[in-house]
Amino acid sequence: MLVIELAETVPVAVIERLRELLGTLSARFEEKRVGEYDLLIRTESFGIADVDEVDGHRPFLVSLMGPGIGDESIFRAEHPDEDDQKALIGFAPTHAVDVIALANEPIDHITTALLTVAIMEVTGGIANAELAQGQRAIVDGLPGLIATKRTDWPTLPAAYGSAEFIKAWSRQSGFRLLT
Repeated sequence: MLVIELAETVPVAVIERLRELLGTLSARFEEKRVGEYDLLIRTESFGIADVDEVDGHRPFLVSLMGPGIGDESIFRAEHPDEDDQKALIGFAPTHAVDVIALANEPIDHITTALLTVAIMEVTGGIANAELAQGQRAIVDGLPGLIATKRTDWPTLPAAYGSAEFIKAWSRQSGFRLLT
């Protein structure tokens, strides 16, 4: 899972462009509510050959959340440290987009990263990724890294970065998101 932190309410026109993008990338596109999508992403859309699946489709949930759009309680639960985030990334998030792979193969990690980049090109924002032990050394110095910080788990940091950061990180040998 990756989270895209957003500084403001997402305009209707941006939601429409997000819907178009996800529809283009998906073999199955189900809008559960405005801003929440159950998807089968075509891995070939990102130039990835899916050796695990015959059909080349991976299940995902993409959820835009925050006041006025939905999943407000989840947004509040995921964002108890808004002041900390403002100091790190320059704004206190008002909304977010969760990009959630519903499988855990290596291809799902890469697809999550590239899907997040594509979504960020529509919505803007800053990616927020929890890091596994030892990954901080891998991400330090990558282009587009904005900040790192410790999370509630003392040994697990989080990284904040641009779409460029997510792309650069996903190209690192052994790339894997925290599961």
